[in-house]
Amino acid sequence: MKSIKIQDIKVGDFAFYERTITEDDVKLFAEVSGDHNPVHLDDDFAKASIFHKRIAHGGLINALFSTVLGTEFPGVGTIYLSQDSKFIRPVYLNDTIKAIVEALEINEEKNRVLLKTTAYNQNNEAVVTGTALVMPPK
Repeated sequence: MKSIKIQDIKVGDFAFYERTITEDDVKLFAEVSGDHNPVHLDDDFAKASIFHKRIAHGGLINALFSTVLGTEFPGVGTIYLSQDSKFIRPVYLNDTIKAIVEALEINEEKNRVLLKTTAYNQNNEAVVTGTALVMPPK
C-alpha cells in the first residue's frame, strides 16, 4: 500500500485495480448493502430483464475505485469526499473489471484532488465513468 502527498501528485498520474466479479462478490455485496434486487441474485428474474442475465451492483463497481484511492493513489490516509458516476454498460458475473483513477485537477491550498474514474470490462469497454474528489494524506 502506498501513501502519496498532494505535492507529489501531477495531473495525468493514475493507478488502477483489476478484479473479476464473482457470484460470491455479488452475494456478499447484497448482504452488506441490503440490496437484494433480484436482477443481481435471481437467474430467472434477470433473464426476463433488459440485461438477460444477472448483473453486478453499481455500488460494487464503484467500490473498486475506493480500493484504488485508499491503497494506491493517493493511498493510505486518503479521505474520499465525493463520487459522481454514470453507469453506461452492465457488469455481468465473471466480467473482469479494471478501475482506473487519474488526476485531473490539483488544489494544494485546499488539499483536494479531482480524479477521473473509469471502469473497463475485459473487452476494454467503459462500464462506469465519472469523477471523484479526495483529500490526499498530509
